[in-house]
Amino acid sequence: MKKELSPELLDRQPPCNLDAEMGLLGSILLDPQVIDDVAPVVRVADFFDDANGRLFEHLVAIHNDGSKIDRTLLTARLKNAGDFERIGGAAYLARVSMSVPYAAHANYYADIVRRKALRRAVIDAGAQIIQEGYDERGGEDELLARAESTIFQLAERRVDAVSTHTAKDVMRTTLDTLEARRAGSADNGLATGFTEVDQLTGGLKRAELSILAARPSVGKSAYACNIATNAAVRSEIPVLFISLEMSTSELGDRLLAAEAQVDLHHIQRGTYTFQERAKLVEAGGRISNSSLFIDDSPTRNMTSIAALSRRHKRKHDIGLIVIDYLQLIDPESHKDPRQEQVAKITRRLKVLAREIQVPVLCLAQLNRQSEQSGDHIPKLSHLRESGAIEQDADVVMFVHRPGYYSRENVPSGQGEQAEIIVAKQRNGPRDTAKVLWFGSYCRFDNQPQFDP
Repeated sequence: MKKELSPELLDRQPPCNLDAEMGLLGSILLDPQVIDDVAPVVRVADFFDDANGRLFEHLVAIHNDGSKIDRTLLTARLKNAGDFERIGGAAYLARVSMSVPYAAHANYYADIVRRKALRRAVIDAGAQIIQEGYDERGGEDELLARAESTIFQLAERRVDAVSTHTAKDVMRTTLDTLEARRAGSADNGLATGFTEVDQLTGGLKRAELSILAARPSVGKSAYACNIATNAAVRSEIPVLFISLEMSTSELGDRLLAAEAQVDLHHIQRGTYTFQERAKLVEAGGRISNSSLFIDDSPTRNMTSIAALSRRHKRKHDIGLIVIDYLQLIDPESHKDPRQEQVAKITRRLKVLAREIQVPVLCLAQLNRQSEQSGDHIPKLSHLRESGAIEQDADVVMFVHRPGYYSRENVPSGQGEQAEIIVAKQRNGPRDTAKVLWFGSYCRFDNQPQFDP
């Protein structure tokens, strides 16, 4: 049975604690230095009473100017701004000054003010969501994305705004991590399944944005699919694959071909043999039993990508997000210059990775300069449309296949020499990893290891 909102509930005063607001202001008047403790926690908008918010704003401004806070200076500033009578004049200032005997509990008052403001924000968000729900002009997917984003932003405010740690705390955590790594029990990066790449990068790290770039048809989507399959099938880690280029049917064919090592053309034409069919069924079972989630909506912007990612993190605890590919992500504003659009997208991808503590692997296109160079080796300057891609990424990798440009024919089932070039790594070396490319399977694999 649907529960209706009662008029009594709608008419109730929003959560607030005016005594705590006055206590916080009185504490600042008694000891202005407490502003440095409470300013990271409380904002002007957190005060329910407008007069209290104005007073707090002026007190912080005086403190930031390096001036000493006293009632005479505060009164002069309020009068100059036309706020003296608005806050209640000398009588209200006197009342605030006498609200607390000492400033020792300023942090306690600030916490109360912040928590009450959070409750009011939840109420306001609910009202906004209700209003937008009645508005028939927008699409349902966009409505849900906005609602989820609003609530998630409120959830972030629960975290203490003070993020400064002592050197002692940092070193204790770092040394504990070092010991855990030595013992093999640390939470290391997610293995890509490619030995040389993992040795070079340590895997895909939590909260990091990795860019995988190449020219069209070189194999970046295939390599990303291989990484996703290795993580989901062999490491049993839930993976969200956001495909803006290919449909689920196309991806399904590629995933099967790579996992079963069956010629993709045989799958697409239905000309596979009886033996190949058995391999496809077995590979299909392995993929089906994995936690690989594929979204093939061709028109997603960063708001919907972030909402989708948060939802899968919450429901399935995903350990990797793969996005194919960056230049197909819809900009929030089509009026911005293209470079600015891409810069905003890469920045939000980086924020998303840190926000949900999951590695984000985003594919990107290279410009034509890589094909015009003599050796065809991709470089950071070849990243298409924006230098912000290089700036925001923690790792930038390129897929390079010399055979693609020499047009050499490799027999089916025989691997072609290829390279994964780590062109940027914020916390590691730059180098090149050798891999094999099996074009008929849409599959990259490790180079065979020979004993010396």
